[in-house]
Amino acid sequence: MANSDRVKVRIPAKAKKGEIIEIKAQLSHDMESGQRKDGDGKPIPRRIVNKFTCTWNDEPVISADWYQGVSANPITSFFAAAPASGKIKLTWWDEAGAVYEYVHDIVVE
Repeated sequence: MANSDRVKVRIPAKAKKGEIIEIKAQLSHDMESGQRKDGDGKPIPRRIVNKFTCTWNDEPVISADWYQGVSANPITSFFAAAPASGKIKLTWWDEAGAVYEYVHDIVVE
């Protein structure tokens, strides 16, 4: 599993039960499309993040398949209703097998 220091998030620490909160996240990733060449003219191998998921206490919130059209350092923003206190887990997978995770504790009152 890759280090989560490549992830920036904005998720509230607290919410009221049923409140709609915004979850924003950015992954530091080059999203290399495979179309560019290095200084010697050799193609740079494709390496993109191709899946993103978010769970709240292990219940799915959102899942997305990504393709090479997604920019480098992708930003994700979506809304979720706060069901209960617990853990929000964001996970990204790239084609090289790297997994990036971020877990956030939230208190729902």
